[in-house]
Amino acid sequence: MSQWLLERLFEAKDQAEPRFAFQGTINWMRALSEIVSNGSFSDKDLNDFYSKVQRRAVNRNSDTLVFENMHMAHHNLASLFSMNEDIEDKYDISRAAIVSWYYATYFAASAMVAASSGSAQETHAATSKVWQVDIVEKDFIPYPFNLSLSSLVTKTVDENIKTYRGTNIFDLNNYAQDSTQAHGSIVSYLKGTAGYKKWEVEERVKSSREFKDLGVDNFRTKVARELRDKSLEKGQVNYLIQAFRYRGKANYRDSIFLSYGDDNEHLIEKFVEDLLNVSFNFVRAASYYCSKRVERDTWAEFVADIEENTKLSVDVSSIKI
Repeated sequence: MSQWLLERLFEAKDQAEPRFAFQGTINWMRALSEIVSNGSFSDKDLNDFYSKVQRRAVNRNSDTLVFENMHMAHHNLASLFSMNEDIEDKYDISRAAIVSWYYATYFAASAMVAASSGSAQETHAATSKVWQVDIVEKDFIPYPFNLSLSSLVTKTVDENIKTYRGTNIFDLNNYAQDSTQAHGSIVSYLKGTAGYKKWEVEERVKSSREFKDLGVDNFRTKVARELRDKSLEKGQVNYLIQAFRYRGKANYRDSIFLSYGDDNEHLIEKFVEDLLNVSFNFVRAASYYCSKRVERDTWAEFVADIEENTKLSVDVSSIKI
């Protein structure tokens, strides 16, 4: 069968092969969903996980920021619930579902940052950096959302990936059927994102005045490598950074892979379910953390207010503690 658009795109740019782009997209979300469904996201587990979180001094403005962001996360979850229940052809909304998954994640993470340090970031990249310091490095987010890399230097990345992987032989080529396969897949995606972020840093270094003054065009010389590694040491990868890349691939770089060519209807249906499952559990964890940080009793007031005044059709189970 002729694939006119794909052939045209291959002629014009470095176009991802739809089959491989589809596989990576589906398999990472399947792996995350498999883990959160068999991991530590029951009410008891989350209550135990966050049992040592201490309530901070009253900060009304920061608390308001927490509630605002969690309401936005809840709204995006409502979109995903409707997409799963009300839309017959999941192909039609597969790309929109990724966007809703991302923003449910992003706003929940922003709420956690506001609950931790009270800060509000201007960009998504800045939020991911603060989330790393405030939440990930303080062990305030459960596995699998806690996996991260604090440097992009190749040796450090390889050592960390080896530690995460252990003897696990699975990777992103596998459609996870159990937690072991799922772990291999998420470690594989973490490594892939590190490679992508390293490339970004290298391109940025190459365009810098310092690099141009060296009179070289690669990193083969010691001085060029030292200049590059200085920037790589400041780089990082965490779940938010992976989520941002994932949304970008769906919306911009891999333009046709979700709904073109091979018939994967059954995989797309499960994919939209997985997007909801993963984001729901992330928001649930964030809600537990935030509820323990904001002024006493205000979380219950927030949930009751949403329950009474929201026009969304979804219940408040994701945020009710």
